[in-house]
Amino acid sequence: MYKALLEMRGITKVYPNGVVANKDVHFSLREGEIHAIAGENGAGKSTLMKIMFGMEEPSEGEIYIKGEKVKLQSAQDAIDRGIGMVHQHFMLVPSFTVAENMVLGMEPRRGVGINYAEAVRMTEETARKYNLAVDPKAKVEDLTVGMKQKVEILKALLRGAKILVLDEPTAVLTPQETEELFRELKQLREQGHTIVFISHKLKEVKAICDRITIMRSGRSEGVFQTQDVTEQEISRLMVGRDVVLKYDKEILAVSEPVLTVQGLSVNDADGKALLSDINFAVRGGQIVGIAGVEGNGQTQLIEALTGSLRGVSSQGSVLVKGKDIRESDILDIRKLGVSYIPEDRMRQGIASEASIADNLLSTQYRTKAMNKGLFLNGSRIAKLAVSLVEEFKVRCSGPSQPIGMLSGGNMQKVVVARECSTEPQLLIAEQPTRGVDIGAAQFIHQKLLELRSDDCAILLVSADLNEILEISDSLLVMYEGKIVAFFEEPSKVSEEELGLYMLGIHRQDEEHIGRAVNHV
Repeated sequence: MYKALLEMRGITKVYPNGVVANKDVHFSLREGEIHAIAGENGAGKSTLMKIMFGMEEPSEGEIYIKGEKVKLQSAQDAIDRGIGMVHQHFMLVPSFTVAENMVLGMEPRRGVGINYAEAVRMTEETARKYNLAVDPKAKVEDLTVGMKQKVEILKALLRGAKILVLDEPTAVLTPQETEELFRELKQLREQGHTIVFISHKLKEVKAICDRITIMRSGRSEGVFQTQDVTEQEISRLMVGRDVVLKYDKEILAVSEPVLTVQGLSVNDADGKALLSDINFAVRGGQIVGIAGVEGNGQTQLIEALTGSLRGVSSQGSVLVKGKDIRESDILDIRKLGVSYIPEDRMRQGIASEASIADNLLSTQYRTKAMNKGLFLNGSRIAKLAVSLVEEFKVRCSGPSQPIGMLSGGNMQKVVVARECSTEPQLLIAEQPTRGVDIGAAQFIHQKLLELRSDDCAILLVSADLNEILEISDSLLVMYEGKIVAFFEEPSKVSEEELGLYMLGIHRQDEEHIGRAVNHV
């Protein structure tokens, strides 16, 4: 009789460039458990899960499912063996209905076409079986983030998954949606499913998981019953030191507004309101946080602030140091001292084929300091790149290494280093610690607070409520393209209360919200 549902024995992964991602890792899953995998960025978590899901092949080691040795050479191999994965960035087609997404790749046929009625029936049957309510005919683009995640889970279950790998499943959920997800996961556990829960949120790991495997530097540091270890002990095993995400913020005398947004409204090509009458200001020496479930106008607001709005009409003004930038391009906005940490580092934050040095200093290549006659000053660039790699603790072989070879957290450190090292007067930080470990998050928070002390104005857009409550000086909440709440003392607001505003259940009066422009 097999002792474990799945076993990975002696897994080693060495890439062609010599990077060792996993070294002799042993990992096992029991039937009907929720098992966390925790570790700092670059610890080997993602590689191990890619091997489990057939997306990577190990250099050494063996995988057993129910005692049988298996080779997982593709994601389809893993699916056929009852393994499903819900990625942090959902793999759904927004313009398709729930039912169409559910059966994608395994569509029931009627003649030469798709049997849509059967797709709806299959969706309803799966939802009923697992008590996960969804509307089969709803367009995915109209769903909440929590509902999209539910569709992803049902998709995996429809394909016969007995093992579900969830990558940062609560990263974009409100506290209320997180509670609902946890109820659903416990229900799946009771039905005999096994869940791998990858998360940097140790409070949630403690709340939902039965066991935890901690990884560090490509190796397993051990497997523990979650009830037997504290959050501090877990973080110490992950990063080798105590980590506390609590900060003694210096009380600063804030200066004049660096960013002032007045009456900003944005409509799409069909006239649909994406932003409605947005008003607020950010002053030097101040961090203003914006909370909200993704898809409630934050993207359009950031695009308006960074010169990236396309295919829409807008009204109102966006002033940086008194200059309206609504008609300015990205380069002109940067010349005003604006830096931007984008939400999606892979799409907007890095050039994956370029070197770490090029990614660190690309925004400075037009400056005189980086040029020598008609050419770039190679020695100056190399010296500054080494300095930034050391200051921001980027784990790499050197600045000439292609950035695409780094872990996600180290890529993020490069982006943060680039945007924080130019003495910005306004920093727009969008999800600055998404997908990074607790140690890297602490480091990034400290860098933001250093900029605050240097009189930089910071706009922090984040789905991490603990982050936004901890380091913001004031806080706005967005819902359906509007500001629905303004808090002058975020540290006194609970995550649960904030969640009610994020879901549109509560809303403050207009007079109180209007204080966001003049608050000091």
